[in-house]
Formats: sequence, structure tokens, C-alpha cells
Amino acid sequence: MTPNRSSRADVLGTGSGNYGHGSIMRGGVAPKEPSNINATNLRSSGGGDCGRRSVVGVDPEEVKRAGNEQYKSGHFGEALSLYDRAIVLSPGNAAYRSNRAAALTALGRLGQALRECEEAVRLDPNYGRAHQRLASLFLRLGQVENARGHLCIPGVHPDPMELQKLQTVEKHLRKCTDARRINDWKSVLREVDATIAAGADFSPQLFMCRAEALLKLQQIDVAESSILNIPKIEPCTPSCLQSRFFGMLSEAYLYFVRGQIEMALGRFENAVAATEKAAQVDPRNVEVAVLHSNVRLVARARARGNDLFKSERFTEACSAYEEGLKVDPSNSVLYCNKAACLFKLGLWEKSVENCDQALSMQPNYTKALLRRAASNIKLEKWVEAVRDYEVLRRELPEDNEVAESLFHAQVALKKSRGEEVYNMKFGGEVEEVLGLEQFRAAISLPGVSVVYFKAVSDLQSKEISPFVDTLCGRYPFINFLKVDVEKSPEVASTENVRIVPTFKIYKNGSRVKEIVCPTRDVLEHSVRHYGI
Repeated sequence: MTPNRSSRADVLGTGSGNYGHGSIMRGGVAPKEPSNINATNLRSSGGGDCGRRSVVGVDPEEVKRAGNEQYKSGHFGEALSLYDRAIVLSPGNAAYRSNRAAALTALGRLGQALRECEEAVRLDPNYGRAHQRLASLFLRLGQVENARGHLCIPGVHPDPMELQKLQTVEKHLRKCTDARRINDWKSVLREVDATIAAGADFSPQLFMCRAEALLKLQQIDVAESSILNIPKIEPCTPSCLQSRFFGMLSEAYLYFVRGQIEMALGRFENAVAATEKAAQVDPRNVEVAVLHSNVRLVARARARGNDLFKSERFTEACSAYEEGLKVDPSNSVLYCNKAACLFKLGLWEKSVENCDQALSMQPNYTKALLRRAASNIKLEKWVEAVRDYEVLRRELPEDNEVAESLFHAQVALKKSRGEEVYNMKFGGEVEEVLGLEQFRAAISLPGVSVVYFKAVSDLQSKEISPFVDTLCGRYPFINFLKVDVEKSPEVASTENVRIVPTFKIYKNGSRVKEIVCPTRDVLEHSVRHYGI
């Protein structure tokens, strides 16, 4: 069938330069058939209604024009339905396919848009508008060679703006490639962002490259979260599958980076599966093959170390983890596992050193913090132990074991400083003060007392009361008291409390701080400041 395409070059939509965002091409005049509906009826009835009409006797040009009207009004879904109808009526019309691609692009369905443009070019290899739109789509996907191949075709003048955009993307992509080759990951990150900003804003490979750079810069958590937002191209056309990124097939690169992230997070089975998939996609790529081999070696070393640890053969387990670290010297999980072995062997200084290594790569690594704190307890380094347990307490607020460990470390720290410790027990409650004599006796005790003046009828008091209970559990070495000013007006009057909630902090019987209606952050900062 001979492709139908209009010789006119007038464009509907946002302008002839913006092919990638789906400007609409008038064209594709099919042989006119008897029509039961006219263009006016199509436009007034809406795309959905037209899409449900019988195809018998409908003029595809009228349907296409109705689609153009819907597109110009921003009703891309309705426009798509109308272009679908036009294609059913005239499947060999390249312009209808191209218009359908514009609607799909506007809907963010770039994979389908790409397929439609490629079909338009197949139907009419000389259809310049479809080539231009293909170039714009490939550019957004970061596939510069494919983009240039369709933008710069014989007999067609490339759009100057698109050509400039292509050249800018190519420039930053070259710089990114050069930086990656020499492991300059800060420059990689900068050039990736510049490439995306220049127009390659829908490239899964570039977003994955950003994740790889973040991983190499030891921002593991950020790298992991960033891959959740990677654009998905569905369906993936053969041209996409055959494109290359950093010398490897584009799809293989996605698995290549995912495998590295999985291994860094200690999900070794997932890492093996991802790199195995990369090797299947691109079996001849050396970089992929090396990573796949290394991941399998590290996974085996970790599995062997775990088995030996369970058998309480800690020295051998330590050696197994070291074998894995020879292959992957930046693996925080292996350092943490090795630290566990060293702790069991009583080598607490070395255990701390290995935890330090793990935490330098993954600062919020809970297991490493726990093991370092436990090792510092053994070494009687109370300040360091308290510091780690405080971080863990914030990360794991419901973990009672962490809370109790923090309490004992804080008590030990106070004793090491020669401070007197009175009646300190884990899990205390806020003591209610009912009279002036009780109040004076409580604040006269050695150490720090925090007095919370409140009123049952006061909304702010109701809101902050649960947090006061939390602070009592979080800082068990501090004496927390509460005074209901309505029940104990004598105490409130003596202390000149006129506004609630009010907090007063006493140290060894002397008032050192008064805070009226504080925020939670301000209150905890003051409690911690005077409590240490």
C-alpha cells in the first residue's frame, strides 16, 4: 500500500520546533469516503463519543482533524482515541502514526511514542516530520547517535534549536564518559545532571549513572532511593535495546549498576541475579563480565563467613570476610560482619576500627552502630558508647533494648566522671507533685530535675505531655516532675508560674533554666544540655 501523506507542512500544536513534545502535523489525506458524520459533529461530540462510533463510512481525515482539536485543547487522551480511530480507518498513513506519537509523548508514554514514530518512518522513509520527532524522542532518552541519525537526514534541514540541544547533550555526555573512565565521580555526577538538564530528561541510563556516582561517593542510601525514580520505557523498541551506554548495551548497564547497589547493601543474592542478567544481555562486555565474577566471589566469601560464624569458628569467619574485602574493599556489610567476629574474639579495638570503616561508607548502618557501641562498652569508652546509642535511640525509638543500653552507658559515664548517682533505674515515670513540700524535696535532690507545669484544660499542655513522657524514658538519669497548676496552685504561685506549659530545670537544687511554651526541639535541647 502506498503511504498517504500530505505535501503541506503546516503544523498544529505548540510550534514546529518542539517535535518531541508532540506538535501535530496536518497531513495524511486519505481517499475520501462517504461520511455519516462531519468534522463539526466530531468536534462537538468529543473524542470519547467519536471513538465509540462505528468505523463504517467515517472519513479518517475528519477523525484526525477532530483529534487535532482535542490535542490543541490539551485533551491528549481524547486526541489519542481519535488518532487510533483514524489509524484503524487508514492504517498505512504515516502522518496519523506521527500524530499518535505526539499525543503519547504528551501523556508521558515515550516508549509507545517512539514505536509509533518508527512505524511512521517505516511507512514513509522520507517523512521528515516523523524523523524530526524521532530525533527529539531519542534525545530525551539520551541516545545521541540515534537522535543525530534522524535529525540530520539528507534533504531535510534540522531544526536549529533541536540541533543545538543535541550538541549540548553530546558535549556533557562526552565529559561524563571521560570522568567515569578515570573514576572522577564528582564530575560524573555534575555532568549527568547537566546532560539531563540539557534535554536528556527521560534517560533511564543517565538516572542510573547518577545512582552509580552516588554509590561511588559512598552515598549508598541516596543511591538506593534514586533508582526508584528512574524513568521506565515501555515497550522497549529494538533501537533502544541495541543502543550503547559507556560501551555496554543500554539495558545491561541498568542491571550493572543495580547489581553494585544491591551488593553494597548486603543483598548479595539480588546482586548476583542482577549482574547475571547484565551478562546475559551483553555477554561480550568486559566490564560486565568482571563485575559479575567479582559479585559471585564476594557472595561466596560472605556465605562461607556466615556459616563459619554460626559454627563459632570466628577466626576462620574473619578470614573469609577478608577474602571478600580483597575483591570489594568498600563493602560495608563485610566490614560489619568482620567486626562481629573480632568482638567475639575479644579484639574490641579492631572491632571498632572495622565498624568505623563500615560507617564511613554507610553512616546510618544500624548494625555497625550497635557493634561499635557494644565494643566501646567493653573498652569502657563511655562517651563514644553514649554517642552511638543516642543515634540509635533516634533511629529506633521503639527499641527497648537500645533504650536500656543507653541508660546503662549514661550511668557509667556519670560514674566515670565522679558524679553521684542516686536512685537511678531504667524505665522511670514522670513523678506528679501534689504539694509544696514534695516539690521542694524533689528539686533539692542531687543531679538534674525538670519540672513541667501544666493544666489539664490547656491544649498546648495536652499536646506536649506525651513528649515529656518520651523524654523521661530517653533521659532516665534526669528527674522529671509534673505539676498541675489547677490541682497545686500553691506550687504554681510560689514559682510564679502564670503561663502553661512552663518548664523549669534545676541542678542540685538551683534553678538554671526556665522555658515557656517551648517547641519539642527547644525543650529536648535544653534537657540534654543541662543533663549531661
